[in-house]
Amino acid sequence: MHDLAVKCRNIWPGLGITAITGMAALFLSEHYHAPAMLFALLLGMAVSFLYQDDKPCASGIEFTASTLLRAGVVLLGLRIALGDLAVLGWKTALWLAGAIFFTIVLGIVLAKFLGLQKRFGALTGGSVSICGASAALAISTILPKGENHERDTLLTVIGVTAMSTIAMVVYPIVVDQLGMNDTEAGIFLGGTIHDVAQVVGAGYSVSQDAGDMATLTKLVRVAMLVPVVIIMMMVIKRFYTAKNQADSANVPKMPLFLVGFILLMLLNSFVALPSVVIETGTSISRFFLVVSITAIGMKSNLGKLAEVGVLPIVIIVTETLWIGLFILGYLYLIK
Repeated sequence: MHDLAVKCRNIWPGLGITAITGMAALFLSEHYHAPAMLFALLLGMAVSFLYQDDKPCASGIEFTASTLLRAGVVLLGLRIALGDLAVLGWKTALWLAGAIFFTIVLGIVLAKFLGLQKRFGALTGGSVSICGASAALAISTILPKGENHERDTLLTVIGVTAMSTIAMVVYPIVVDQLGMNDTEAGIFLGGTIHDVAQVVGAGYSVSQDAGDMATLTKLVRVAMLVPVVIIMMMVIKRFYTAKNQADSANVPKMPLFLVGFILLMLLNSFVALPSVVIETGTSISRFFLVVSITAIGMKSNLGKLAEVGVLPIVIIVTETLWIGLFILGYLYLIK
């Protein structure tokens, strides 16, 4: 009991400062209509000195960037129901799965070609193809922890958030120029824009029906986070076994947060939960993820970010264009 009290006392300063900074990010997001994740990153990096040199806040920031992050991902399960797949149709769901698979493969190939680590390509590919910053945070927890693990996660979050914001503005114009109907517009916007909030913003800027379809399509992509993470874990584990790696600590285990995500998704699928429960869980999930991003920003080192150059941005931009063309190809085929 005494150890628990000491641990809580050590965590509290960092947890408090990340929560306050996260709330500031949400305030700025609501008043200036920009992504909360981006504000959270910038504010976190601005006060990164709080984490350096084993300051009193370091333990709480570590807790927020790990434990609170996992709790936020678990609560994402309340947003998804298996019935979403049936409503969208198996052809569209299968095409979305293909888009995710080939985008991740493209990311890995590009990373290897440009001299970056393949796990960075898997991280960016998964983030672009599934659900942006949320997917980046979830996937980063099961990737082997290397020297640049935190830096790669931060770069990915910055890149996908920026591209998602640009897409929210540009893609509705593309939809109008191509003369898409509401269903086609919803599938395109929901199947290509990275973050859920930007999908909602873009979809409902076109029409109510387009917004509904875009949100549904996006939630199906989010549901695919679970199988993608499981497959990545299996591949990584097989890689380490094949290479006879002695450092078994780096081999990912089935994370409890993923089990929690699945359980909440199944609960939402088979039990008629009150809307207040789903809305409250969604709001808490968003807050936890924003606060976690703030903590990751605090842990960042701007000097290391500057060393990487433009190559990570090239990968994320290419992946974004690829998945956009992939979904456009599907819409052309079903006409």
